[in-house]
Amino acid sequence: MNKIIVGFTSKLIAAGAIIALAASSWAGFSVSGTKLLDGNGQEFKMRGINHPHAWFTGNTQAIAEIAATGANVVRVVLSDGQQWSRTPASEVSSLISLCQQNQIVCLLEVHDATGSGEESAAGTLTQVAQYWVDIASTLKGHEDYVIINIANEPFGNDQPESDWIDQHRSAIQALRNAGLSHTLIVDAPNWGQDWAGTMKNNAAQVASADNLSNTMFSVHMYEVYQDRSTIESYVSDFLNNNGLPLIVGEFGADHQGSEVDEESIMAVAAQYGIGYLGWSWSGNGDCCGTLDVVNDFNSGSVTVWGDRLINGANGIASTSIRASTFGGSSGSSSSASVSSSVASSSSSSSSTAAIQQCDWYGSIHPVCVDQSSGWGWENGQSCLGAETCIDFVGSAVSSSSSSSSVVSSSSSSSVSSSSSSSSSSSSTASSAVCNWYGTNYPMCSNTESGWGWENQQSCISPSTCSSQ
Repeated sequence: MNKIIVGFTSKLIAAGAIIALAASSWAGFSVSGTKLLDGNGQEFKMRGINHPHAWFTGNTQAIAEIAATGANVVRVVLSDGQQWSRTPASEVSSLISLCQQNQIVCLLEVHDATGSGEESAAGTLTQVAQYWVDIASTLKGHEDYVIINIANEPFGNDQPESDWIDQHRSAIQALRNAGLSHTLIVDAPNWGQDWAGTMKNNAAQVASADNLSNTMFSVHMYEVYQDRSTIESYVSDFLNNNGLPLIVGEFGADHQGSEVDEESIMAVAAQYGIGYLGWSWSGNGDCCGTLDVVNDFNSGSVTVWGDRLINGANGIASTSIRASTFGGSSGSSSSASVSSSVASSSSSSSSTAAIQQCDWYGSIHPVCVDQSSGWGWENGQSCLGAETCIDFVGSAVSSSSSSSSVVSSSSSSSVSSSSSSSSSSSSTASSAVCNWYGTNYPMCSNTESGWGWENQQSCISPSTCSSQ
């Protein structure tokens, strides 16, 4: 979207035959034919929302709120400083941490080269690639949770086809030479819409520059895509021509006064098994306010477009499955149990109060009634399975007509809270905490520097904390 101010492959030779062992030499997402696989080798179909972070840096709560819709990926706008204020590495690190905390994949993109060759203010793809190289140490180690969308809509209309091909090949090689093994995404030219077919016809040539064979592609669908035949023809042709994964990295229900067939975009995505990400959470300005998913960054005020994207047929709530690398899966069951018992004076019986809310990293969400794990959608709002709340946060807020209490997890994954008097006491071990630019994170025990992932949550090393 144009800113609106907006193996290890090991080859085993035996008996004259070569057997390819297709095990990745790096952790994280990987490309397999037309599918994107997560770090556990499970197919991952993106269902997400774009967040314009670079222009609204104070609205980082949007990541948790987007995750609460059930989205499994958030596409985060960054800037390399060519057009807008450069997003520093420390800020990128915090964004990644927020994504991990909220079990949502971070799809990071740089926006400064949007419309290059046609837009005079646009930066260059070469400089965008250098930005990724500059922050490479911040990105390494997060391959399971971060995907790099090299540059947003990096060429405008009527630009030489060879520029899109050659400059992306060079950018891919620059990132790989810097040791970045993440899945890479390349945007289409023509302001992302590829109406001239440059990406559709040449994606395989660009992908061949990747020595890890871990590059996929993104088309943005706006006013060029007003009917199902156009949408389905593009998707089908791309997959058949290139044999590589495709996503619709941006789309809306309209664009600057022109209609877009969002119904067909979502239906075709479901039919062909490709990902999609709606533009955008909020902040689209006077020209394009109908593209806001929520009004004024208020998650409690969902727009018509937002309701369609999240709750409609083939929408996020009904089709999104989180990456398996976050642990668990929607619909899975475990032995964890959650209860809150209220003692009655001289009676041996107790009443069980249903857990009603979960304190999800500082945001209160209702606990689902009809599912025990993962994110769900009930009564017109996102809800969280009780088991997931306990597994990843460690506590849930429960209430009954007579009392309310906080329940917390134990080592056996069985959770209970009783108001009975003194019996056995328990102590809670405290862990060191780092206040990282106003947000508290646990200190890592096994990570010497940078950010880590321990006890199913992000942590920060003591050395990195002290260096801020």
